[in-house]
Amino acid sequence: MEKNYNRTLIACYLGFITQAICANFAPLLFITFNKTYEISLGRIALIPTVFFFTQLIVDIICGLVVDKIGYRVCVVASEVCAALGLISLAFLPDLFSNPYIGILIAVIIYAIGSGLIEVLVSPIVEACPFEHKEAVMSMLHSFYCWGSVGVIVLSSLFFIFFGIENWKILACIWAIIPILNIFNFMTCPIERLTEEGKGMSYLQLFGVPIFWVCVILMICAGASELSMAQWASAYAESALGLSKTVCDLAGPCLFATTMGISRVIFGKFGDRLNLKNFMIGSGILCLFCYIMASVFESPVIGLIGCIMCGFSVGIMWPGSISISSKILPTGGTAMFALLAMAGDLGGSIGPALVGNITEMYGNNMHKGMLAECIFPVILVIFVFALKFKKENRE
Repeated sequence: MEKNYNRTLIACYLGFITQAICANFAPLLFITFNKTYEISLGRIALIPTVFFFTQLIVDIICGLVVDKIGYRVCVVASEVCAALGLISLAFLPDLFSNPYIGILIAVIIYAIGSGLIEVLVSPIVEACPFEHKEAVMSMLHSFYCWGSVGVIVLSSLFFIFFGIENWKILACIWAIIPILNIFNFMTCPIERLTEEGKGMSYLQLFGVPIFWVCVILMICAGASELSMAQWASAYAESALGLSKTVCDLAGPCLFATTMGISRVIFGKFGDRLNLKNFMIGSGILCLFCYIMASVFESPVIGLIGCIMCGFSVGIMWPGSISISSKILPTGGTAMFALLAMAGDLGGSIGPALVGNITEMYGNNMHKGMLAECIFPVILVIFVFALKFKKENRE
C-alpha cells in the first residue's frame, strides 16, 4: 500500500499552528493577568522568558533521546503537552493560592510541547520523499505565520464579542487543535531522517567547522525575526499613538502576514529560485527595513519598515535549516535540535538587545532598532561566503 505523505505534511502544518498558539496566546492576556490576579508587570515579563528557556532545555534534550524513543512517540507527546498546557492555563491559576504559580506551570507544560514541535516537525518533513525540499520547508514554516495571525485576529474578535473575561473558554477552544492533531501524528507515515546509528552526535557536530556557520545563520535568523516580532506592537504604539488592539493588528499581525507571504512565495516558486540568492536579497532588505524603522522620523515610513521586515525575514529560519541539511545530510536529530536551540538563542538575544539599547538611550526605540541591523548584516556575509565557497568548489 502506497504511503500518503500528504497526511504527514498536514499533521506538520497543524503542528506549527499549535506552536503559534502556544507562543502567541498568553501574551494577549498579560494585562488581564495583571488586573485579575494582581500580578506585577515585572513578574508577568518573566512568562516569555520561562517559555523560551523551557524550549531551549527541550531542544538540548531532544537531540539526545528522540532517536532512542522514536519520532512518533515524541511528536504525539508534543501535541499532548500543548493541549494539556493550554487547558491547564484555564484552570490552574484558580487552584493555587498564588495564581502566578499556576500560570507558570501551564506555560512550562505547553512550552515543552512547543519545543518538541520546533525540533521534530522539520526533520519529519525533511525525511519525507518530497521533491524540492527547500520549497516544501518554506511552505511548512509559513503555517507558523498563519497560525500567529489567526491567534491574534480570532482572539481579538472573541474578546470583542464575548468579553476578555471569558478568556478561559478560548484557551480550551484553542486546545482542540493539538487534541485533533494527536490522531494525525499517530496514523500518518513517519520516516527516519538517517539510518539507525548513522546520525551525527553533538560532539561530532561540534568538531565540524561548517556546522558553526550554520549555527551563526540560525542565531541571526532568530534575532532578525523575533526582535521585530516581539517589539512590533510597542513600536507601532510609540510611533503612531494608536490603541493596544489596533497596534497588535498593525504591528505583529501584519508582520506575521508578510512573513507568511514570503514563505509561501518561496514554497510556490522555490524550484525556480536560488535559495542562497533569495536569502542574501532578504538579508539586504531586512537591513533596510531596520534602518527605515530606526532612522526615519516619519511614523508611516517606520511602520512600513516594520511590516516589510516580516517579508524580509520569512526565508531566514527555514532557509538556514535547508542550507544546513544540504551541507550536513547526516546531521540527524542532533543537528536539528541544535539549530532550533540556536534560533531560540537568537530570539532571546535580539529582543533583549533592542530593549536594553532602547532603555540606555532614554526609551528611544529608534536606537534599539538601529542596533538590530548587525544581525542581517552578519547573515548576508556568511550566506555569501557559503555561496562563494560552493561556486569555487564547483
